[in-house]
Amino acid sequence: MPPTGSGPEREELRSRIEGLIGSQRVMVFSKSYCPYCTKVPDTLPALFAEEGSSYQDVLFEMTGQKTVPNVFINKTHVGGCDKTMQAHKDGLLRQLLGEEEPAYDYDLIVIGGGSGGLACSKEAALLGKKVMVLDYVVPTPIGTTWGLGGTCVNVGCIPKKLMHQTALLGTALQDSRNFGWEFDKKVEHNWETMKTAVNNYISSLNWGYRVQLRDKNVSYVNSYAEFMEPHKIKAINKRGKETFHTAAKYVLATGERPRYLGIPGDKEFCITSDDLFSLPYCPGKTLVVGASYVALECAGFLAGLGLDVTVMVRSILLRGFDQDMANRVGEHMEEHGVRFLRKFVPTKVEQLETGSPGRLKVTAKSTETDEAIEGEYNTVLIAVGRDACTGNIGLDKAGVKVNEKNGKIPANDEEQTNVPHIYAIGDILEGKWELTPVAIQAGKLLARRLFGGSTVKCDYINVPTTVFTPLEYGCCGLSEEKAVEMYGEENIEVYHSLFWPLEFTVPGRDNNKCYAKVVCNKLDSERVVGFHYLGPSAGEVTQGYAAAMKCGMTKEQLDITIGIHPTCAEIFTTMEITKRSGADITQAGC
Repeated sequence: MPPTGSGPEREELRSRIEGLIGSQRVMVFSKSYCPYCTKVPDTLPALFAEEGSSYQDVLFEMTGQKTVPNVFINKTHVGGCDKTMQAHKDGLLRQLLGEEEPAYDYDLIVIGGGSGGLACSKEAALLGKKVMVLDYVVPTPIGTTWGLGGTCVNVGCIPKKLMHQTALLGTALQDSRNFGWEFDKKVEHNWETMKTAVNNYISSLNWGYRVQLRDKNVSYVNSYAEFMEPHKIKAINKRGKETFHTAAKYVLATGERPRYLGIPGDKEFCITSDDLFSLPYCPGKTLVVGASYVALECAGFLAGLGLDVTVMVRSILLRGFDQDMANRVGEHMEEHGVRFLRKFVPTKVEQLETGSPGRLKVTAKSTETDEAIEGEYNTVLIAVGRDACTGNIGLDKAGVKVNEKNGKIPANDEEQTNVPHIYAIGDILEGKWELTPVAIQAGKLLARRLFGGSTVKCDYINVPTTVFTPLEYGCCGLSEEKAVEMYGEENIEVYHSLFWPLEFTVPGRDNNKCYAKVVCNKLDSERVVGFHYLGPSAGEVTQGYAAAMKCGMTKEQLDITIGIHPTCAEIFTTMEITKRSGADITQAGC
């Protein structure tokens, strides 16, 4: 709306406004009832407010801004609430107020040397910033520790996939006899050989990361970081020596560590995935406690090495994943020798005999009755979840809010915590994926936004992943249960099929045990909102279809795509049967 009133009155009002702007270091025009006007005073060191909507017409003529608050600093128009907060975040307010930035030791300090922290630090250094990375591995209760690179490289994705591959090779050896390969020697597995080979590869990665940081002039310190003030940390090395460092910005990338049970004997006699991959001896008869993907993956490859494996499950398998797929994973594992103790939880672990491995007695109770059971095992592996490593790094001194229930850090869609100069990425973020590639992507994009002028944010929607159980499970998008919850059962269509990989036919195993399904939104041209695959090379299959889902793949587009024959992935181009129909989905052959 153009300003109202006569020319002289308007000029007099404009002159008064210009006088206020020129005479005050900080000038905020606001309304007492505007909810956004209360935010700006928290950001600015001073506030002079003139109330009255009569000013708004003239201010609109001067600035083109219709809303309040209308902020001026040293005669420069900053904007409204959002622009003022952004100017504060970017450091523009300090410049306009004539305040110099404090002299910090570093432009950025990253706390945590895992995949996300390393990606962020290297990207920031490439953009010309002075960067420090602090990384310190607190030893496990039995003393296991590792080098630079975080969980994925040292005690997660990398050794897990390599040991999974070890088990697959054992199966392939057995299959090979049916393809004409002849060998008389009994096939046996040597734990020491596998463990040494895997650990040697991991050591090469640890060294490679250190070289990369050095080449990019990132300062790496093997010390435990703790905030002393919002911009200051204390670093303690393994000898107890303390140093202090300051930075303009911080990125928290501390990750998670396995959770223990809180029962007698758990930390004294049990191990977790933090210990398993470098265990100096074959674990022997093993009890895996938990039904997470870590639990099932470890149980799967240990059984694949020929070990006696039992999984103790409190409730359901693979919580958070599609339960149809999770149950099929469990059924396959049971058919291949893994025992499941369902609806039981351990109450006590006792050592019967020391050794490598020793002998342990586990007492457990039913979750539904008063029944108690006992069992003897060589190794007990706990895999019941993970806790965020945020409790002992002084976040209270920095003012960072943390979810007290789970240690996770709430952040906005730019990974920014409630403290504007402190960010968080990776597994410690509340409500985000706990996956290595997500942390890497978020870390890179965050550095580019902070120091490279980018506006691209990490996309947490339709993130693909794979569970490396003996029969691998890959997925992207919504579980069937979540799709029903979001859209209503009448508005989704599930297309599915069993299949028999060609590679399995000659050995004659797992006929029609592999399974595929897509969950489609009928209200949106049958757009695929959930992709699920149980079969060989699940990661490779899922990765390609995930890109298609990013592009908005529909069932019709899948139908007109010509499959590659004979492959497992082509099953998604030929699915016609809906789950709703109840028709037989067994496949007879190629």
